[in-house]
Amino acid sequence: MNQIILVDVIAMKEIENLSFEEALGELEALVRRLEEGKCPLDEAVKTFEKGISLKNYCDNKLKTARLKVEQILENTDGTITTKPFLTEE
Repeated sequence: MNQIILVDVIAMKEIENLSFEEALGELEALVRRLEEGKCPLDEAVKTFEKGISLKNYCDNKLKTARLKVEQILENTDGTITTKPFLTEE
């Protein structure tokens, strides 16, 4: 069990060094590999687990980027200001 946790920590550190685009590309490759159905069961489970980690990493990167997005507004006096991007709920 401890070995599995250690492998997960190492895998997450490797994932954290990826850009969003690299992580997404790797996730897409893992999905293709799983869809082919040619992996032995143990490899398929490990691939699936890594895919979940990559998906979570990409989700977090997108959430962080979304928080940074701001709307640029022109005021009635012609000055420009920004405000945080708000979503419609």
